[in-house]
Amino acid sequence: MNIGRAFPSKYLKHSDLQGRRLGVTIERVEVEKIGDKQKPVVYFVGKPKGLVLNVTNARAIAEIAGGDEEMDNWAGVHVLLYPTKVDFQGGRVDAIRVEAEDRPAKPPIEEDDNPF
Repeated sequence: MNIGRAFPSKYLKHSDLQGRRLGVTIERVEVEKIGDKQKPVVYFVGKPKGLVLNVTNARAIAEIAGGDEEMDNWAGVHVLLYPTKVDFQGGRVDAIRVEAEDRPAKPPIEEDDNPF
């Protein structure tokens, strides 16, 4: 049995993208308790898992949203998620990053049939 299936996560992980880039539309951002800290989590239209935001991804989304740093205004913003490796605490680790896709910043909210 796979560890990921035995202990499913509520939050999006690098492996959930299965090595693919995925276009998604932001539905909402909520602040949730992650460990012992409160962190913003971005949820996407038609997707059950949210992405716990770090500063890098939050700033990328704000830029894609036309410079709007108010997370409550991000609903409807379309972004591209992609798996990558980043430097963290002296090593290389799996991560998810966010970038703009060649679409308007705030398209109509739509269903997406890509799994995660």
